[in-house]
Amino acid sequence: MSEPTGKYSITMPRDIAEAAKARSGPSGLSAYVAAAVARQIERDNLNELIQVAEAEHGPVTNEEIQTLRDQLHQARSEQTQNGSNAA
Repeated sequence: MSEPTGKYSITMPRDIAEAAKARSGPSGLSAYVAAAVARQIERDNLNELIQVAEAEHGPVTNEEIQTLRDQLHQARSEQTQNGSNAA
């Protein structure tokens, strides 16, 4: 069962509204806008978590970020190789 909905009036630039309407597809503009707002809330929540973590542990360095990216790239490469070997 889906969440109860409410009707709201929002104001946005016309070009953005038209682009969203064109991309909304069969689910409609309301669903498209709701999904966009939900994603923004997720991003805001993540940013708050990052701020709390950085306040407690200090900021993440560019080197740490690159190390994690390299590890992710390596894991994806290994997964791809293992997937092709399993066939």
